Amino acid sequence: MANPQWPAAEQRQHLGKRISRLDGPVKCTGAAKYTYDIHRDGLLYAKLVGSRIAAGIVNSIDTSAAEKLPGVQGVWKDESLIGKEVQYAGQILAAVAARTEEIADEAARLVKVEYTPATPQVDDTDPARADGKPATREEGDVATALSQAATVFEGAYGLPVVCHCCLEAHGQVSEAKNGEMYLWGSTQSVSSYAKGLHEDVGLTLDKMHVECQYIGGGFGSKFSYDKWGVISAKLSQLTGMPVKLMLDRDLELMVAGNRPSASAKVKVGLDGNGKITAFDAEVWGTGGKDGYKPPPMPYVFTKIPNHRENGLRIPTNRGSQRAWRAPGHPQGCLLTMAALDDAAAAIKMDALEFFKKNLDLTERREVYAAQLDIAADLINYKEKAHLRGESGPGPLKRGLGISLHQWGGMGHQSECDVTINPDGSVETKIGTQDLGTGTRTTVTIVVAETLGLPLEGVTLKMGKNEYPASGASGGSTTIGGVSASSRLAATAALNALLEVVAPKLGAAPDQLEARDGQIRAVGDSSKAIAWKGACSLLGTQSITKRGTNVPGESQKMGLIDGGVGGVQIAEVTVDTETGCVTMNEMVAVQDCGLIVDLKTAESQVHSGLIMGITYALYEEAVYDPTTGRMLNADMEFYRLAGIKDVGQFKVHMMTGAGYDERGVIGLGEPPVISPGAAISNAVANAIGVRVPRLPLTPDRVLMALQQGTGQDAPTTNGGLA
Repeated sequence: MANPQWPAAEQRQHLGKRISRLDGPVKCTGAAKYTYDIHRDGLLYAKLVGSRIAAGIVNSIDTSAAEKLPGVQGVWKDESLIGKEVQYAGQILAAVAARTEEIADEAARLVKVEYTPATPQVDDTDPARADGKPATREEGDVATALSQAATVFEGAYGLPVVCHCCLEAHGQVSEAKNGEMYLWGSTQSVSSYAKGLHEDVGLTLDKMHVECQYIGGGFGSKFSYDKWGVISAKLSQLTGMPVKLMLDRDLELMVAGNRPSASAKVKVGLDGNGKITAFDAEVWGTGGKDGYKPPPMPYVFTKIPNHRENGLRIPTNRGSQRAWRAPGHPQGCLLTMAALDDAAAAIKMDALEFFKKNLDLTERREVYAAQLDIAADLINYKEKAHLRGESGPGPLKRGLGISLHQWGGMGHQSECDVTINPDGSVETKIGTQDLGTGTRTTVTIVVAETLGLPLEGVTLKMGKNEYPASGASGGSTTIGGVSASSRLAATAALNALLEVVAPKLGAAPDQLEARDGQIRAVGDSSKAIAWKGACSLLGTQSITKRGTNVPGESQKMGLIDGGVGGVQIAEVTVDTETGCVTMNEMVAVQDCGLIVDLKTAESQVHSGLIMGITYALYEEAVYDPTTGRMLNADMEFYRLAGIKDVGQFKVHMMTGAGYDERGVIGLGEPPVISPGAAISNAVANAIGVRVPRLPLTPDRVLMALQQGTGQDAPTTNGGLA
């Protein structure tokens, strides 16, 4: 009988190979249908009305003029907000549905809202504005350790609020029909999307039908159906017609979620040999008006014997925070790695030597040591490295920067059905979603591997809530969840088939295996039957088996695990006359347990590097301190990295003995954590001074150079402006 444990390396047909995405052709040709591409008969277009002010009271919402506009079919307004305070600019107050987008746009402009404005608060850099008591974590005696340290370095660092900036905006197509609701949402959680929403629209959960085959980005912001999902569904019920409601870009950036900011003042204590003895951090930031969780610090180097973190929340009139690819980790990584890199520079120690010297203060010393060596070789560290500021004459300065990161990644709860039909066809059903990470491909790989079939021998159906439930795609838990459930389902289905085939081959079921399109006796090629012939023995009855991933149980079986580490090194060139930073090269060394598809795994790392370069050099949500409105809520001034901005990538996946045996571990988030810190450290190495705050824009680089050389410079807010 087949067992669900992953096969040994020499027995794998598909696992760990470089396999192109199965949905590549439909995406490249435009045949893939995203939420925006759903067009139902009689479709109406909805537009939202957002608050023009960031703080104040809503006195009235008048939709009468919009209702009278020809072509308008339905109007909704939030009566509950009248007489209440708005929290941020763009907060949704009303919506209209019309026969064309143009009519809907005009109708939205006709909605009149009367306010009593208040003074907004958008500054998140001043810790004096924090409310409540600090959240404090401390181990050891930090004060004593700092007083006894041979060297104490103090630095200030920060990262701004950034937006998820999904290329496909948030939204939903809704069709109320015959007492049922059909929803096409851009969501990271197909199976649970309708939970809660069904109550908002007055239907039982079994009347809610959700589909999402393709999604144009989520990064943690698209778990919920959100207020616009409710509005879209209610407008469809009101009008009796399907309604498409997709956020316009300005609202997308203002209200659809953001990554909270983080600023810190850090003290690092070192002994005479460069070992870290103390770490003390005062951290503050904003998540809008909602709660704020300080990033984990000290990051990676969690075994520093004496460490403390005081975290402060600054309430602001900005849209609310949402999970942004590796929540909290990019912030904690930058604030920690920059401080440690500065401490190494203060004692004139090479950064690579410094990080290696202190690896016993991490949870995975051996892994990080191997990764640092590989990364250093990939970027030719020995030839290129120099101490901070010793990059030679001329305005163009080159530098290297190092960062380490970590992540969890245990698989989520997931169910999957695998059906083997008498004609030899195989169908897999699973209620998961593919965020563009390759989930379609990896589930197919697992089932084909288990059944000994080519990939084209397996048909996958996914992206609907009518299929077996699978968890939301967050926390890098998808690959673990779906690979385990599909492996368990396929193994159970195969074992049922082996029971049927065994008498035909004159062998016990536990002496048979599925391989190379056959059912055959292990070690005896004379006892074999082609896959279709084996399936024909089923007669008229198909086999359907369900596999359920229960994370703890699957971990014990070796199917999945959690906890990965990675190292990245950046090489940059900085023009000290213009302040422009150019990416030359990024190398990334990453472990993620057993790799299902090496090609898509490397692609995940590439995407993390691109996203990381973007927040390191370009991204920042800029708010007007007077009006509280976001000033760059568009794709012209909220800049993302393009192909010419990212330089060259080298990726090395840690595979083989010591890694594969752990099982599958999620990879979606870890690669995005380190780029900000690595690039910031590389710039400091190049120009000799720290640019304290991301993004590393030309004006900030020039300001750091002016301050570092003693030239006059504008007054800054604790070095964080």
